Amino acid sequence: MARFTILLFLFALPASAAPPVHGKVYAEPGRFGGWPANHGIWSWGNEILVGFSAGYFKDNGLERHAIDHAKPEEHLLARSKDGGKTWTIENPAEKGSLIPVGRVLHGITPPGLKEKPWQDCPGGIDFTHPDFALTVRTTDVNAGQSRFSYSNDRGKTWQGPFRLSLFDRKGIAARTDYLVNGKHDCFLFLTAAKDDGKEGRPLCVRTVDGGKTWKFVSWIGPEPKGYAIMPSTVRIGKAELLTSIRCKEGAKSWIENYRSLNDGETWKSDGIVVPDTGAGNPSSMIRLKDGRVCLTYGYRAAPFGIRARVSGDGGRNWDKEISLREDGGGRDVGYPRTIQRPDGKVVTVYYFHDQPKGDRYIAATIWDAGEFLK
Repeated sequence: MARFTILLFLFALPASAAPPVHGKVYAEPGRFGGWPANHGIWSWGNEILVGFSAGYFKDNGLERHAIDHAKPEEHLLARSKDGGKTWTIENPAEKGSLIPVGRVLHGITPPGLKEKPWQDCPGGIDFTHPDFALTVRTTDVNAGQSRFSYSNDRGKTWQGPFRLSLFDRKGIAARTDYLVNGKHDCFLFLTAAKDDGKEGRPLCVRTVDGGKTWKFVSWIGPEPKGYAIMPSTVRIGKAELLTSIRCKEGAKSWIENYRSLNDGETWKSDGIVVPDTGAGNPSSMIRLKDGRVCLTYGYRAAPFGIRARVSGDGGRNWDKEISLREDGGGRDVGYPRTIQRPDGKVVTVYYFHDQPKGDRYIAATIWDAGEFLK
């Protein structure tokens, strides 16, 4: 098992701010670690589990992901038991508990591995199980099919994969974004193909029978001219939901929030919370223990890095942008997932590189949202 320890970097921050602590979660010479946002993050106290893709490095030019499409792409897990300070790498395939692989998005399926046949979920999943985790994946970002797997032992073993409906669309491009409503009741927030088969338009679906059936609830916003993809959602109140959407039209990329006041039945734009993300990046939105909302995202323009914003009124107004780091070697960064530890510190996991032609690795930043705002 590989094990990495946090390294400390200092940035020009407000005098009252404790500096963020950056560390490497997965870093192997010649390899490409990427896209935690596609896989998911889960936590149980100071135990954190995050999924990511591990391929092989290849320089495909500054405008492309530096991954070798002709070599295998693995779906791995990183686990920390000390709140993100140190990590161990796990390969579910070695345990005979294969997280969905099927048609991988950026490389080829590792030799000798074959995803278990997709099944219809029998239902009865207890979404409130104390050691529960759910991952939702797609085979293609445009007209793909999607499936989900779940674990009741903190990701050590997985049940599934279980197929998701296409919901009368040409494709469903799922990444992991869900809200548990009750024992057998759960929302999924997905991206569907647009009418022309291209990506994408966000939607909300729900099960009330433990995953046996998923019903379409609503579209999140109108069909875009470009794309609106990769929701990240929190519950603000009993019937109030807030979701953050990655948007692109032409050369412009931004993050826009949508709010529902009737438990997902309808949505209305809540404004653009990040007007520019460079070449585009999804966000990770969480509700902090003190009730504030925290948004983290990658910035794919110089200075390349990881940023955050915090809201004290349920996402209606946002404090100024926080730069967690701006030492990236290029645009191939971001796709964060974020959790909060019991002590209040925030842990953001993402992929990164330090030099333009440097290996891509999975990194973690431990920071204090309160310190930045004093």
